[in-house]
Amino acid sequence: MNVNRAARLHALVEELRRQGDRGATCSRLSEEFGVTTRTIKRDIETLMMSGAAIEARSGPGGGYRLVGRATLPPVNFTVPQAVSIALALTAAGDAPFAPDGRAALAKLLDVMDEESRRKVAELGGRVWIRGDGGVVADSRTNRRAVEQGLEQSRVVSLHYVDGDGAETVRAVEPHILAQDRGQWFLIGWCRQRDAVRWFRLDRMRRATLTNDHFPPRDSTLFGQPPEDARPVAPRR
Repeated sequence: MNVNRAARLHALVEELRRQGDRGATCSRLSEEFGVTTRTIKRDIETLMMSGAAIEARSGPGGGYRLVGRATLPPVNFTVPQAVSIALALTAAGDAPFAPDGRAALAKLLDVMDEESRRKVAELGGRVWIRGDGGVVADSRTNRRAVEQGLEQSRVVSLHYVDGDGAETVRAVEPHILAQDRGQWFLIGWCRQRDAVRWFRLDRMRRATLTNDHFPPRDSTLFGQPPEDARPVAPRR
């Protein structure tokens, strides 16, 4: 089983745990994880075969729910989850309880293995915030494809609408996610333009994760964040 599927299986169980007795429909889980309903059904079948107490309910309002809590695996944080916590803390700045949040993140990193901590630092180092945190007004599926492309060094196919309303299709190597004064951008290497380009997330009509992996490019090609930008990479 590949690492990405293993992480998704764990996340599926955690999502069903959060939903409690009401459970979740296959279509909702499909949208949540950015995969097809067929993939969700296969994942649920795998979890049930491995002993997870998941009940499948058919008909209107049906779906899946966990039966009881004793069968749940230990809670383990993935690299993206740790980076997400670091991102929330960075966006919060000096909000109340921020020092406690940073202390909690440090404890989390302490129990992660060395390779996972390295990946958290590497991925978090390619996310930065400038100004007040902005809201990403885009498709969750598109955003998930961009996040996975950044994490896994995989090309993302973008149907992108520019400021003049023209739509183009671009193959982009994701390198940085940057929030600049309320707008989120993907900074990457555009294969059509053979150059670095910035893409606003809310102008992505469709973003699709491909199976095309790419080697890292020289970071100097993408420049340095502004001096007033706050890096997400957690400090330990």
